[in-house]
Amino acid sequence: MSESVQSIAADQVVGIHYTLKNASGEVIDSSSGDEPLYYLHGHDNIVPGLERKLSGRKVGDKLNVTVQPADGYGERDPRGEQRVPREAFPPGTPLEEGVQLALRDPSGQIVPIWISKVESDVVHVDLNHPLAGEVLHFDVEVVSLRKATDEELEHGHPHGADGHEGHHH
Repeated sequence: MSESVQSIAADQVVGIHYTLKNASGEVIDSSSGDEPLYYLHGHDNIVPGLERKLSGRKVGDKLNVTVQPADGYGERDPRGEQRVPREAFPPGTPLEEGVQLALRDPSGQIVPIWISKVESDVVHVDLNHPLAGEVLHFDVEVVSLRKATDEELEHGHPHGADGHEGHHH
Protein backbone atom coordinates (compact mmCIF):
# COMPACT_ATOMS: atom_id res chain seq x y z
CA MET A 1 0.00 0.00 0.00
CA SER A 2 1.14 3.55 -0.67
CA GLU A 3 2.88 5.53 2.01
CA SER A 4 0.64 7.89 3.99
CA VAL A 5 1.41 11.62 3.91
CA GLN A 6 0.09 14.43 6.08
CA SER A 7 -0.23 17.54 3.89
CA ILE A 8 -0.17 18.38 0.20
CA ALA A 9 3.27 18.93 -1.32
CA ALA A 10 5.06 18.24 -4.61
CA ASP A 11 5.06 14.70 -6.00
CA GLN A 12 1.92 13.64 -4.14
CA VAL A 13 -1.32 12.38 -5.65
CA VAL A 14 -4.24 14.42 -4.40
CA GLY A 15 -7.90 13.49 -4.70
CA ILE A 16 -10.34 16.41 -4.65
CA HIS A 17 -14.03 16.94 -5.10
CA TYR A 18 -14.62 20.30 -6.75
CA THR A 19 -17.19 22.54 -8.33
CA LEU A 20 -16.01 25.23 -10.75
CA LYS A 21 -18.19 28.29 -11.35
CA ASN A 22 -17.72 31.38 -13.50
CA ALA A 23 -18.09 34.97 -12.25
CA SER A 24 -21.89 34.86 -12.67
CA GLY A 25 -22.15 31.69 -10.54
CA GLU A 26 -22.86 29.28 -13.41
CA VAL A 27 -21.44 25.79 -12.78
CA ILE A 28 -18.89 25.08 -15.50
CA ASP A 29 -17.47 21.78 -14.27
CA SER A 30 -17.40 19.50 -11.24
CA SER A 31 -16.00 16.18 -10.13
CA SER A 32 -18.46 13.53 -11.20
CA GLY A 33 -20.54 11.63 -8.67
CA ASP A 34 -18.53 9.82 -6.02
CA GLU A 35 -15.31 9.77 -8.06
CA PRO A 36 -12.84 12.54 -7.12
CA LEU A 37 -10.43 14.20 -9.51
CA TYR A 38 -6.90 12.91 -8.94
CA TYR A 39 -3.92 15.07 -9.84
CA LEU A 40 -0.16 14.99 -9.29
CA HIS A 41 0.76 18.02 -7.22
CA GLY A 42 3.55 20.15 -8.66
CA HIS A 43 3.25 18.73 -12.19
CA ASP A 44 0.92 21.25 -13.90
CA ASN A 45 -2.06 18.85 -13.85
CA ILE A 46 -4.42 21.62 -12.66
CA VAL A 47 -4.45 25.41 -13.01
CA PRO A 48 -1.57 27.04 -11.10
CA GLY A 49 -3.74 29.31 -8.93
CA LEU A 50 -5.70 26.37 -7.53
CA GLU A 51 -2.62 24.19 -7.08
CA ARG A 52 -0.88 26.92 -5.04
CA LYS A 53 -3.89 27.26 -2.72
CA LEU A 54 -3.97 23.48 -2.15
CA SER A 55 -0.31 23.30 -1.05
CA GLY A 56 -0.08 22.43 2.63
CA ARG A 57 -3.74 21.40 2.92
CA LYS A 58 -4.85 18.14 4.53
CA VAL A 59 -7.50 15.50 3.84
CA GLY A 60 -10.85 16.89 4.97
CA ASP A 61 -9.96 20.52 4.25
CA LYS A 62 -12.63 22.48 2.38
CA LEU A 63 -11.86 25.76 0.67
CA ASN A 64 -13.21 28.33 -1.74
CA VAL A 65 -10.61 29.59 -4.19
CA THR A 66 -10.88 32.45 -6.67
CA VAL A 67 -8.36 32.17 -9.51
CA GLN A 68 -7.63 35.16 -11.74
CA PRO A 69 -7.12 34.51 -15.48
CA ALA A 70 -3.32 34.81 -15.30
CA ASP A 71 -3.26 31.92 -12.78
CA GLY A 72 -5.98 29.96 -14.57
CA TYR A 73 -6.25 29.49 -18.32
CA GLY A 74 -4.55 32.78 -19.17
CA GLU A 75 -5.78 36.01 -20.65
CA ARG A 76 -7.57 35.90 -23.99
CA ASP A 77 -5.31 36.67 -26.92
CA PRO A 78 -7.27 37.98 -29.92
CA ARG A 79 -4.51 36.69 -32.21
CA GLY A 80 -5.55 33.18 -31.17
CA GLU A 81 -8.74 33.43 -33.21
CA GLN A 82 -8.24 32.16 -36.77
CA ARG A 83 -10.33 31.40 -39.85
CA VAL A 84 -9.31 28.18 -41.58
CA PRO A 85 -10.65 26.93 -44.92
CA ARG A 86 -12.84 23.87 -44.34
CA GLU A 87 -10.82 21.87 -46.89
CA ALA A 88 -7.68 22.30 -44.73
CA PHE A 89 -9.10 19.72 -42.29
CA PRO A 90 -8.64 16.01 -43.03
CA PRO A 91 -11.79 14.12 -44.04
CA GLY A 92 -13.69 12.81 -41.04
CA THR A 93 -12.55 15.59 -38.68
CA PRO A 94 -15.48 16.46 -36.38
CA LEU A 95 -16.13 20.07 -37.38
CA GLU A 96 -18.61 21.21 -34.74
CA GLU A 97 -18.65 24.20 -32.40
CA GLY A 98 -16.97 23.40 -29.07
CA VAL A 99 -14.88 20.47 -30.36
CA GLN A 100 -11.26 20.43 -29.24
CA LEU A 101 -8.65 19.31 -31.76
CA ALA A 102 -4.90 18.81 -31.45
CA LEU A 103 -2.57 20.13 -34.13
CA ARG A 104 1.18 19.77 -34.47
CA ASP A 105 2.95 23.12 -34.91
CA PRO A 106 6.06 23.54 -37.12
CA SER A 107 8.34 22.72 -34.15
CA GLY A 108 6.52 19.41 -33.54
CA GLN A 109 4.66 20.55 -30.41
CA ILE A 110 1.02 19.48 -29.98
CA VAL A 111 -1.21 22.55 -29.78
CA PRO A 112 -4.84 22.33 -28.66
CA ILE A 113 -7.40 24.36 -30.60
CA TRP A 114 -11.13 24.75 -30.14
CA ILE A 115 -13.70 25.19 -32.88
CA SER A 116 -15.71 28.32 -32.16
CA LYS A 117 -17.88 28.50 -35.28
CA VAL A 118 -18.45 26.50 -38.46
CA GLU A 119 -19.54 28.07 -41.74
CA SER A 120 -20.04 26.40 -45.11
CA ASP A 121 -16.50 27.11 -46.34
CA VAL A 122 -14.65 28.37 -43.24
CA VAL A 123 -14.04 26.98 -39.76
CA HIS A 124 -13.33 29.48 -36.98
CA VAL A 125 -10.77 28.08 -34.53
CA ASP A 126 -9.41 29.52 -31.32
CA LEU A 127 -6.03 28.80 -29.73
CA ASN A 128 -7.34 30.29 -26.48
CA HIS A 129 -8.74 27.82 -23.96
CA PRO A 130 -12.53 28.34 -23.68
CA LEU A 131 -12.01 29.59 -20.10
CA ALA A 132 -9.20 32.02 -21.00
CA GLY A 133 -9.94 35.46 -19.56
CA GLU A 134 -12.41 34.04 -17.02
CA VAL A 135 -12.18 34.47 -13.25
CA LEU A 136 -12.60 30.94 -11.87
CA HIS A 137 -14.36 30.14 -8.59
CA PHE A 138 -13.61 26.71 -7.10
CA ASP A 139 -15.28 25.01 -4.15
CA VAL A 140 -12.89 22.21 -3.21
CA GLU A 141 -12.68 19.42 -0.66
CA VAL A 142 -9.49 17.40 -0.25
CA VAL A 143 -10.56 13.75 0.01
CA SER A 144 -7.34 11.75 -0.38
CA LEU A 145 -3.59 12.16 -0.37
CA ARG A 146 -0.73 9.74 -1.00
CA LYS A 147 2.85 9.59 -2.21
CA ALA A 148 3.11 9.19 -6.01
CA THR A 149 4.56 6.01 -7.45
CA ASP A 150 7.78 6.15 -9.46
CA GLU A 151 5.78 5.43 -12.62
CA GLU A 152 3.39 8.31 -11.91
CA LEU A 153 6.33 10.66 -11.41
CA GLU A 154 7.87 9.46 -14.66
CA HIS A 155 4.59 9.94 -16.56
CA GLY A 156 3.74 13.26 -14.86
CA HIS A 157 0.18 12.30 -13.87
CA PRO A 158 -1.63 9.98 -11.43
CA HIS A 159 -2.75 6.46 -12.22
CA GLY A 160 -5.98 6.49 -10.23
CA ALA A 161 -6.79 6.19 -6.55
CA ASP A 162 -4.10 3.65 -5.71
CA GLY A 163 -1.51 4.43 -8.40
CA HIS A 164 -2.01 1.17 -10.24
CA GLU A 165 -4.90 1.79 -12.62
CA GLY A 166 -3.77 0.55 -16.00
CA HIS A 167 -3.43 2.66 -19.09
CA HIS A 168 -1.23 2.89 -22.14
CA HIS A 169 1.12 5.66 -23.31
